[in-house]
Amino acid sequence: MADSGAGKKASDLFIECLEEEGCEYIFGVPGEENLDFLDSLSRSKKIKLILTRHEQGAGFMAATYGRHTGKTGVCLATLGPGATNFVTAAAYAQLGGMPMLMITGQKPIKKSKQGRFQILDVVAMMGPITKYAHQMASSDNIPSRVREAFRLAEEEKPGATHIELPEDIADEHTDARPLKRSISRRPSADPKAVRMAVQALEKAKKPILVIGAGANRTMTGRMLLQFVEKTGIPFLTTQLGKGVVDERHPKFLGCAALSAGDFVHRAVQDSDCIVNIGHDVIEKPPFFMAPDGPTVIHLSTRSAEVDPVYFPHIEVIGDIANAIWQMKEDIVPSGSWNFDKMIGYRKAEVEHTAGLAKDERFPIFPPHLVQEVRAVMPDDGIICLDNGVYKIWFARGYTAYRPNTVLLDNALATMGAGLPSAMMSSMVYPDRKVMAICGDGGFMMNSQEMETAVRLKLNITVLILRDDSYGMIRWKQANMGFDDFGLTYGNPDFVKYAESYGAIGHRVESAAHLKELLQHCLDTPGVHLIDCPVDYSENDQILNKDIKDLSKAL
Repeated sequence: MADSGAGKKASDLFIECLEEEGCEYIFGVPGEENLDFLDSLSRSKKIKLILTRHEQGAGFMAATYGRHTGKTGVCLATLGPGATNFVTAAAYAQLGGMPMLMITGQKPIKKSKQGRFQILDVVAMMGPITKYAHQMASSDNIPSRVREAFRLAEEEKPGATHIELPEDIADEHTDARPLKRSISRRPSADPKAVRMAVQALEKAKKPILVIGAGANRTMTGRMLLQFVEKTGIPFLTTQLGKGVVDERHPKFLGCAALSAGDFVHRAVQDSDCIVNIGHDVIEKPPFFMAPDGPTVIHLSTRSAEVDPVYFPHIEVIGDIANAIWQMKEDIVPSGSWNFDKMIGYRKAEVEHTAGLAKDERFPIFPPHLVQEVRAVMPDDGIICLDNGVYKIWFARGYTAYRPNTVLLDNALATMGAGLPSAMMSSMVYPDRKVMAICGDGGFMMNSQEMETAVRLKLNITVLILRDDSYGMIRWKQANMGFDDFGLTYGNPDFVKYAESYGAIGHRVESAAHLKELLQHCLDTPGVHLIDCPVDYSENDQILNKDIKDLSKAL
């Protein structure tokens, strides 16, 4: 043990450093090796511990906090199995660009009497899936290492960081003090690069904007709307770019939920100049480049990562909102631009989707489900999706009105994040309507967090789309000509399951009942779970019918 007469306890200093960074919550499952840290946290007046039922749920909540606020979400686990349970959440935050700090415990590193019991090299394990991973070997270094972890987590591209705090270091005493947060601004794009991009747009006949993950920032959305209003250039989004600009806008062309072959890709194929805004190769490509294809302008905070289907011609690197503002001020809209065919493709898609949404079969048809959820959610309502085939239906058919109102994962594409993401969304925005939309498989991966949601007295609706199988993989299996094998299972009685946690359970009995239940649950406080049977039997037929229907429509 360190000399207890000198300075303050290291774990107290660590908490003070987190307070200095503006930390509001720590999500997690503490263990024996975190007890000094937990004791120090118990005396904090600024940070609230959110005890979860699994470390993965804690990690997803911390990442979603970062996604909504731009500030680093913090989560806590012990060594060994606690730390390994963070791995999926770390990758979720890292690939998805969400600032998050994981704090894990460890046995004493200076003198230990337990051999290698529970000990893994957690820092080495976290290295490949974080921006920064560090073992704290001296209490005097806590302020600089915490500041560095927060700085890197929030710096573009945001992501995951990790600090390991061993037991004996947490119990040391030190005279060190927290460091103040630095003030920094993202660099502006080079005006010459902006000029080149503007010249390319002015020379084009049919330019188009593609809004990706990196553009999902508050000021960027405002600048993009102003740019679209001035120029009239139409835009589409990736899954992670949904809502950056209100999708009710007449120049919206749709979401590239697939990589090719959809309505929106006909508009891209019609273009001769593509401005790819905030593109990140972690997403499925919204379009494929070819050597003799249209001019591609890469506009982002980072230079392009080149691959066989992405090798842009012009790069505008710097703060995206500022770059768009520069372009808006410089550009002279061209009288020769013609977007009629692009708008026609969008009109055909809207008519096609509207026809599908009228199908009121039971079990519920996905396009009808999307329509009904959109109808009951207010403009600022937030839906949080797990990963499954329904994610494609929502990405394509759910009109997003505001940024970060459709939280889906098109980066790691993990299951199990829908419920924790919805819980965090409700905590950040307690006055907004929040709905988790989960497949039965994904829900059961973190369903224990229903207890956490009830304990926190959250107001959320959990819509479970039940097909008693891993539906997306089963669809792919059939699509590839394989026999139906190994992907079906049984489920609990979800209504009774919800009630066992103190939540309110409901079961959909018809399409008309679905609308009624959705509205009731959103209007009634508490944690609601809706068991909704779905019919995925026509996924393959419909997603491949689009091009045929498009040809007929045009």
